[in-house]
Amino acid sequence: MKIFSTYSVKIKHYNHIFKDTVSVYRDAVDFFIDVCLNEWTVIFTIKGNLLQQQHIEHLCHKTADNKNPKYHNFDKEFYKFPSYLRRGAINEAIGKVSSYKSNLVNWETKPNGKQPSPPKAGYVYPCMYKTVMYKQTDTYEAKIKVFVRNTWDWITVKLRKSDIDYIDRRCASRKKCAPTLQKRGKEWFLDFPFEEKTTLNDTNIYEQTIVAVDLGVHTAATISVMRSDGTILGRHFCKLPKETDHLMHGINRIKKAQQHGNHKTPRLWAKAKGINHDIAVKTASYIIEMAVLYNADVIVFEHLDKNGKVRGSKKQKLKMWRSQEVQSIVKNKAHRLGMRISHICAWGTSKLAYDGSGSVLRGGDGGFHTYERCKFQNGKVYNCDLSASYNIGARYFVREILKSLDASSRLPIEANVPQCSKRSTCTFSTLISLNAALMFA
Repeated sequence: MKIFSTYSVKIKHYNHIFKDTVSVYRDAVDFFIDVCLNEWTVIFTIKGNLLQQQHIEHLCHKTADNKNPKYHNFDKEFYKFPSYLRRGAINEAIGKVSSYKSNLVNWETKPNGKQPSPPKAGYVYPCMYKTVMYKQTDTYEAKIKVFVRNTWDWITVKLRKSDIDYIDRRCASRKKCAPTLQKRGKEWFLDFPFEEKTTLNDTNIYEQTIVAVDLGVHTAATISVMRSDGTILGRHFCKLPKETDHLMHGINRIKKAQQHGNHKTPRLWAKAKGINHDIAVKTASYIIEMAVLYNADVIVFEHLDKNGKVRGSKKQKLKMWRSQEVQSIVKNKAHRLGMRISHICAWGTSKLAYDGSGSVLRGGDGGFHTYERCKFQNGKVYNCDLSASYNIGARYFVREILKSLDASSRLPIEANVPQCSKRSTCTFSTLISLNAALMFA
């Protein structure tokens, strides 16, 4: 498996000199987009990205063997345009037009909303291909080819020392790819992609150790370490009261400022978002630490769909909840360690008791002042997030065990344990019943 990561290096002492380079590159992408739209009936029949790119280049670029290109004005409008940059712009245009055409077909089949608009270059940035667009001349110095003084010429740029040292320290074993010129705010950066190869574990389902994670708004993460037979190896809670208190204090400051008429509070929002990001990073680090501690094979999350409008008194907390960011960070770290990531259906994991007794009563319905505890139908009081983590792990094992069986073996088991046939109602008790059925099968 290949993993790609990007690290930014700030360019020092330059600000406006790169604007013309980006502008010319975007104009070239727009030019090739028009060409692709005109020639799409032919381009679509050509198989392979390289052959498509060569076909468009043949239509636009004049050479000794191609003296009369169809779109001959490209070389006049973009004089001395670097060849690698030209091919990069062509590939960018092909991708945008291909996406537009497929979206248009989908819209014509099922016309929901507005018709897709024709593609434009947008906020694309040029890639600084090695040796022809980018040369590393020193540890903290490089040469890049840019459009300056109405021509393409090399300039020497100084790179921020701390960024280069960080890359040397963290990415020494990774393959460095060609950087991309990027602008963030008023500063310019070179974004270096890195490629690394890793092998994910392929442990048998009956021998796997998983980390079932229930991400929450109040408790950052509740973790249960499980085996396929239902054995619970560990229970852990990630609570960040200090960081959560800082976040609520920052949100309250924003609320107070808005009550006094200050509707735009960028500094206060930046502070709150920074604290929220810190919570996500610490939560992800804790999950990985637990996975490494128990030598886990798989980390299991709920599939949390946060699309749509959030309503209710807790909508601000839900909007500030960085569950997707936590999962993304954990995914990147886990893959480097050879661990797999899996997602299960989130319906009813917290609502259903892990012992199969039915729906739980939370908060005021159960006579509690907090949503962390719940009451089962049989009167048992338990931690709701911990019960949910049991159900998350159980649903993963139920799904994978049933997938490993053929139809002749699976159907009798589903007849004996009918709960396992519907994943959205599976609980920890379903896994126990499934293991019992497998034992006597």
